[in-house]
Amino acid sequence: MTNPYRPSLVAAAVLAAATVTSPVLLAKQVPTQGSFKQVERAPSFAELIAQVKPAVVRVQTESTVNLGPQGGSPWHGDMEQYFQRFFGQQGPQQFRQQAPQRQQKSLGQGSGFIVSADGFIVTNHHVIDGADGIEVVLDNGDTVKAKLVGSDSKTDLAVLKIETDQELDYVQFGNSDKARVGDWVVAIGNPFGLGGTATTGIISARGRDIQSGPFDDYIQIDAPINQGNSGGPLFDANGRVVGINTAIYSPNGGGNVGIGFAVPAQLAEPIIAQLQNTGGVQRGWLGVVIQNIDDDIANSLNRDSNDGALVADVADDSPAARAKFKQGDVIVKFGSQDIDDVRDLTRAVANAKPDSRQKVKVWRSGKVKTLTVKLGSSPDEQIAATDEQNSEADKLGVQLSSLTDELREQLRLGEDVDGALITRVEPGSPAAVKGLRRGDVITQINQQPVTKPGQVADVVKDAAKDGRKSVLLLVQRKDFERFIAVELS
Repeated sequence: MTNPYRPSLVAAAVLAAATVTSPVLLAKQVPTQGSFKQVERAPSFAELIAQVKPAVVRVQTESTVNLGPQGGSPWHGDMEQYFQRFFGQQGPQQFRQQAPQRQQKSLGQGSGFIVSADGFIVTNHHVIDGADGIEVVLDNGDTVKAKLVGSDSKTDLAVLKIETDQELDYVQFGNSDKARVGDWVVAIGNPFGLGGTATTGIISARGRDIQSGPFDDYIQIDAPINQGNSGGPLFDANGRVVGINTAIYSPNGGGNVGIGFAVPAQLAEPIIAQLQNTGGVQRGWLGVVIQNIDDDIANSLNRDSNDGALVADVADDSPAARAKFKQGDVIVKFGSQDIDDVRDLTRAVANAKPDSRQKVKVWRSGKVKTLTVKLGSSPDEQIAATDEQNSEADKLGVQLSSLTDELREQLRLGEDVDGALITRVEPGSPAAVKGLRRGDVITQINQQPVTKPGQVADVVKDAAKDGRKSVLLLVQRKDFERFIAVELS
């Protein structure tokens, strides 16, 4: 049988032959070997990568995931949705406790980099968040257990510490403020668990706000980064860290499309220093609710410019209230920094030290007025600052703080709520296994009322002395209370 496609194939072959022999379309003859004109080589990053790569590590985490009661939730379909809609996740929880909880180990991976010879490592907060155990794989393949020193969710930064007899290579931060759009950058990390992977590109944009937190000021890059690159370093052409690779824009479900984001070094470095030294971050607190000014608001205020941050509310008994800030003030300068929008003021206040005095210029009723304010410590961060730590509470795997009126307001707790505030839960501890978390309030221990952290420590001490294996806590989280038995470590 004749192949019906044969004629077209032959025609194509004839056409191809005609094209090759055509004097008009004939390509220029390729020079023979040795007769090429010498071309200037493209820049190579081989030397830079060889120098800095030994300081880049793989971060591996293990966490426990609750899968709910054995056999599934006792509520199904519309009833489950009803509880979640009106009561949130806490509603059905008391019923779920009736059935044994199923748990599963979850493994995660990210990247990090060594910043000191004694083993401090920088990564992202989201890489280690909720981890029961953390390991670091060095460039030579050795695996070392790591301890979480501290983390800051608002800037998505964390610091780990490893102990090893090896001589550790480490890298230094550069000046990200001097990095320009168009500058070459090199990203090294652990995409998809492959480890030790280097990619290059340029800085595509500066000052990106991707709505991930109050201090967004990302460097946008086109150097390919993917899942697992989080926490890895972004180097400039001199081998200095100018950013920490943190996020990607990926409409196709996790693959790189040439838009990545890195926390700039100038934002990260002071946060990392605080985490190294204290395990937490303290930020200044002004005590105002602020908003940006659009053209309509500027017109209504009879202002020619929409620069500044508009004060929408002043918190009672706050530093701003004591300094006589008013609703309707437009903050145009904080310290030495001009304020163009809300982000400028948020960063300026956060970067200022608690208890420091700052001169603030506000536009009020057509005139610029200078106010002097003594900053407080951000209530969010006070949750992370313990005032009565006791080693006995460590047997539960928690750190505790007194519950002040300011913290009650921040946590939206009633004045009648007394107890010891959990300011930190040690990953992998008995408290972590039972689901306790930062911000929970212990109101009773072994059915004894708690008004301060020392009482928890005393009961734990007595329980351990009596040979008891656990203590019974009554824990309040927002509007819900429940009993939780926690083993003593």
